Amino acid sequence: MRGFFVAVLFFCIASVNAQIYIPKFDLQGHRGARGLKPENTIPAFIVALDSGVTTLEMDLAVTKDKQLIVSHEPWMNASICLKPDNTSISAKDEKKFNIYQMNYREVSSFDCGSKGNERFPEQEKMKISKPLLVDAIVAIEDHIKSFSQYEVDYNIEIKSSPDGDNKFHPTPEVFSDLVFNTIDQYLPWDRVVIQSFDFRVLKYWHEKYPKVRLAALVENKKSVSANLEDLGFKPSIYSPHFTLLDKEGVQYLHQQKIRVIPWTVNEEADMKNVQALGVDGMITDYPNRANKLGFGIKRPRPAK
Repeated sequence: MRGFFVAVLFFCIASVNAQIYIPKFDLQGHRGARGLKPENTIPAFIVALDSGVTTLEMDLAVTKDKQLIVSHEPWMNASICLKPDNTSISAKDEKKFNIYQMNYREVSSFDCGSKGNERFPEQEKMKISKPLLVDAIVAIEDHIKSFSQYEVDYNIEIKSSPDGDNKFHPTPEVFSDLVFNTIDQYLPWDRVVIQSFDFRVLKYWHEKYPKVRLAALVENKKSVSANLEDLGFKPSIYSPHFTLLDKEGVQYLHQQKIRVIPWTVNEEADMKNVQALGVDGMITDYPNRANKLGFGIKRPRPAK
């Protein structure tokens, strides 16, 4: 009888897996799906899930009252945000609206969706504020359980720089510990990657939290080996701008047992060219475009 139930369970699992194919190639939705919804917002993450991503990419900032906010800049970006009274923010003044000097209630009063983003004409305009990381995680996990039915990874960027320490964000140590302690309450670490351009952050995590996967973000023109030497250890993932990649570099990184996931690949021709280099995934503002090309989760078609 026990063997019968095991057989039934195996059949059910196999049936589910036959319906939803989860590929090894990692399709990451940049800031959720910035090409479709306001960046780093819950609607952007939900539409990315519906577009078949295997990982959600997002950025973090810290408020005065030590709350983690999902935001690319540690200030209100003049190109996408409006003041609480719905007036515009001038580019020269945007850094005065410093998230690190505001509590969460103040941050939530800014509208960062109604203005839209002129760089992304397909992006839907909507009134929306920057979410707390914990609220984003809860909404994402709820959508996964109620609709998507597959668990994605989280690629979470700690946005920091030496000249921003204690001005726009905490020091790497304080910032990192806040991130670890928050995520640790909500997600298993096998579904999380921590990424940063700031190698101080990655070095700290490598020493203090050695089991967490790390991604080295790169936008300089140094050689791969020079960047790895600067870092001082082998990260799980090497993430350069896609224009900095060539096949030899990808092969070298694979020899080092490092996965290669470039950013931010938006045009279909570039997606095909990048895949041809042998990369392990890509980060894109348009996961819907990538999914049409065969990347990411392929959902079963509903029966007619």
